[in-house]
Amino acid sequence: MHELSLCEDLLDQVKAIAETHHAEKVVSITVRIGPLSGVEPLLLDSAFSMACVGTVAELAELILENQPVRVVCNQCAIESEASANNLLCRSCGGFDTRLLSGDELILARVELEGVD
Repeated sequence: MHELSLCEDLLDQVKAIAETHHAEKVVSITVRIGPLSGVEPLLLDSAFSMACVGTVAELAELILENQPVRVVCNQCAIESEASANNLLCRSCGGFDTRLLSGDELILARVELEGVD
């Protein structure tokens, strides 16, 4: 389960942010996840509950924001949403598309308490 190692890396970033701001605790952590990221949100949530024990983020809420798959067509230049298994242009049906979003795993926001 690589989600556990991802959580450990995520918590390293969160701990560094909390330390920089002299926070007493982390209230919430928001992560944006695309369906093409290779990360299973339920497994990430489960791994987070194990990885955060004994850290400044032990009581933090993990907020997972699902991101849509978006492509731009190289034929008609239209941006559109696509499904994870069908990256065709919704406008012209072309298959020559470029991925704009949907493969991300981003630490989007950290809410801290007791900041100096």
